Amino acid sequence: MEHQEMPRIGLIGVGLMGSALAARAVDAGFSVCGYDLDSDRTRALADIGANPALNADDVIRDSDWVVYSVMTTEQVQNSVEINQSSLRSGQIIIDCSTGEPDAMASLGAQLETRGISYLDATIAGNSEETRRKSVLALVGGNRDTFKTCRPFFDSFAKESFHLGPNGHGARMKLVFNLVLGLHRAVLGEALGLARNLGIAQEKAMEILKKGSTHSFVMENKGEKILKEDFTPQAKLSQHLKDVSLILSLGEKYGATLPLSAQHYRLLASLQEAGLGDLDNSVIVKAFSSDPT
Repeated sequence: MEHQEMPRIGLIGVGLMGSALAARAVDAGFSVCGYDLDSDRTRALADIGANPALNADDVIRDSDWVVYSVMTTEQVQNSVEINQSSLRSGQIIIDCSTGEPDAMASLGAQLETRGISYLDATIAGNSEETRRKSVLALVGGNRDTFKTCRPFFDSFAKESFHLGPNGHGARMKLVFNLVLGLHRAVLGEALGLARNLGIAQEKAMEILKKGSTHSFVMENKGEKILKEDFTPQAKLSQHLKDVSLILSLGEKYGATLPLSAQHYRLLASLQEAGLGDLDNSVIVKAFSSDPT
């Protein structure tokens, strides 16, 4: 059987998640190049065996599969428009951003007319979980394209799901993030009540973990919360953006989301207090007399 060369992967956006994806892809044997508006992040790619690129245009030109890991769908759309002369038929765009599902579907249809495949391949989990290969890949788009890109998804995800046409991966990611975000908020509220009742935070956490209240969030964020170590694995500002998308889609499709509406207000108050760049577990500060 003839040896088939692995596709070249180019990453646009190498922040917390993008750099984790780059590291996993390099470890899996892919040739990886990448670019970020932050030049320090771009240069750091060399430390993991990836190639820093001068700009996004170079990434697109030198890649078979172009992976986006940015904040919004609008940023992906702008990049596609600005660098459209470098895009070519046969390329695959893998959009790992948590974006607006209907806009992603529209972008996929637009690219298809040029012979370019597009997958919204959202990631259920944070950057540290991605480095440990303990996340899920939630993918929308053509099923055959999904199968083609499985080696990339397998490089960082413990399991990959094809959810349907473009936009459906992003839809499921918002459902996932709704549950995960509210779990963090519930834990924060519970610990706030325990504190006010004179119960030590460590003891409250220990008991919550041992009972039917146990959750993944307690295992994943418990120590960070107790130590007030809010070094970001995923930023609060990113989750605020996600909850905004959840509410927007809920309104558009007639879903009732009172808990998410209150969650948005809590996150927005912490963002206004200057905590947006901290880990999303800093939501616990919303239940403290001193949010800073």
